[in-house]
Formats: sequence, C-alpha cells, structure tokens
Amino acid sequence: MINPKDMAHCVEAIRHGSRSFHAASKLLPRKLRDPALALYAFCRLADDAVDLQPAKADAVLQLHERLDLAYAGRPRNAPADRAFAAIIEDYQMPIALPEALLEGLAWDAMEKRYATMSELRSYSARVAAAVGAMMCVLMRVRDRDALARACDLGVAMQLTNIARDVGEDAREGRLYIPTEWMQQAGLTPDAFLARPRMSDDVHGFVDRLLREADALYVRSEAGIGVLPASCRPGIFAARYIYAGIGGEIQRLNCNSMDHRARTSTHQKLGWLALSITRTLGTMAMPRSPVVHARPLPETAFLVDAAADHGAAEHGWSDALYGTLAGLKARDVARRNAALQQ
Repeated sequence: MINPKDMAHCVEAIRHGSRSFHAASKLLPRKLRDPALALYAFCRLADDAVDLQPAKADAVLQLHERLDLAYAGRPRNAPADRAFAAIIEDYQMPIALPEALLEGLAWDAMEKRYATMSELRSYSARVAAAVGAMMCVLMRVRDRDALARACDLGVAMQLTNIARDVGEDAREGRLYIPTEWMQQAGLTPDAFLARPRMSDDVHGFVDRLLREADALYVRSEAGIGVLPASCRPGIFAARYIYAGIGGEIQRLNCNSMDHRARTSTHQKLGWLALSITRTLGTMAMPRSPVVHARPLPETAFLVDAAADHGAAEHGWSDALYGTLAGLKARDVARRNAALQQ
C-alpha cells in the first residue's frame, strides 16, 4: 500500500501539474483514485526530469535507473518513486508500459519530428496511451478490448494536447504537426519554426488533429462500459474534459498560435455531471460492437503487454536502447560544439 505521506505529495503534484486529470479523478472510487494519482505523479516527474535537464540522454538514463530500482523493490528515496514501487507490487504492472513512456520522452528530448499521422500516433501511444493501459491495470482490467479502447482514449487526449499547443511548441522549436501535411501545403518545417504565425494552413492542421481526436474519443466510449461500474464516471470525465478542450480550440477558430484554449470550473462541473449520466446509461444499454474493434496498429504492443498478467522481466527494449544511443550522441555533439565556440 502507498504510504499516506507519499500519497499526499503525489496529490499536490497533480493538483498543480495536471488540472484536467485532477478534476476527472474526483469521480474515481478511492481504491482507484489514490494509485491513479500516484501513477500520474510519477509520469509527471518523468516528463519534468527530461524536459528541464540540458543533458537529455543522462536524464532518460537516470529515469530508467529509477525505474529499475522501483521494479527491484528498492525505490529511490522520493515520494513518487516509493508510491510507484507500491503500485508495481500491488498490481503487477508490466514494465513494458512505463518503458514505452520513457521512450516517448526520449523522442521529445531528441526533438523528433513525425512525417505521417501514423508516426504521430506512435508517439502518442508512448506518452499517453501507455498511461491509459496502466490505468486499466490499476482497475485490474486485462481484457484486450478494454485495453484497446483505453489506448484510443490516450491517443485522442494527446492529439488534443498537440492541437492546443501548436503555437507554444513552435516558439520553443518543437514541431508535432506531421511534416507530410506541411509539405502538401507547400510549407517547410524549418521555415515555419523560424517564423511561427497563424494562417489558413495552420487552421487546417489544427482542425485535422481535432477531427482525428474526435473519432478516437467516440471509439473509446465503447470500452468504458467494460470497466468496473465504479470506475466509469471518472473515465467518462477524462474523456469529456479533454474533448472539451478541443471544443474550446474550435471556438477559437483553431487559432492555437495566438491563444491557449482553457476550460472553466463551471464547464468541468458540467462534464462531471454528464459523466455520471452517461455512466447510468451504460447500465441499461447493450454493449456497443465498436468495443471489439482492433487496436490501432500503433498501440497494439501496449495491449499485448498489459494483457499479460505478470510483470515482465526487466530488459532494455532494442527501440529504447537505440533511441538513447542516438540521444547520447547528440548531447555529446552539442557539448563539443559549445566548447569550440
């Protein structure tokens, strides 16, 4: 079980670091809310640990070492690490899921760009759908259909985040818009990042991201009825709050360059109420056949990992090892270039 003092630290981290999830978590049963907040706190810690460090490869390596220690039952002496170690022990969390998250964070550190929508979904699978799969594990749900729909929801939420942050990311030199879309519009990524500004093309990119997300939000709903009844309101809430952010972006005419879409407390309360109503509907309505849709090709590896009832033995994945090696080489090159100046 998670130490109450460690749990209090995790709650505060999410209260300030992820307001949307903190709001949605209020509808989760206590037995799920605490481990879910602890999980999100560890993911938040991992994101910040890489994002705020100049030596990105070292930061990812240190995170992997922290993950190793947690799986060995000897977590680093920090609240989020101790809480995550308790989750591993209590729920048999497959290590492939947090490792996928670390790989996505390493891609961020490399400032990787994505040529196609499929590649962007692969990124979203790692940084968001992996968390959705871990949430299913916390609910003790290993059903493949439920896992596939949870991954749909994770990808949808990440695409919404990307659509909201186009301007902010561009000003920081980050690009998540598929470069194939830009080429079709006659734009080059470097030129766009050199002078990021709103245009009809950017409107089209943001609108397309939101439509991709909306289709996945709809698919994800079919899986919520497979979850334990007490967990459904909180997951519906996450779905509606994040989709609501997309609605605010649409209200701003998809102008994510000059504005950051925000939702109000009043709106969140409305979505929480709607989530309870939708949950009651799942009790009476027959299960949608959409629940049996195949997982996205980009998230299938997460479904396979989470469906395994045992925590996988630790071993560096070839993909993560290769990503880290490339990141380390880039860090060394940048350091050498700085010394020569």
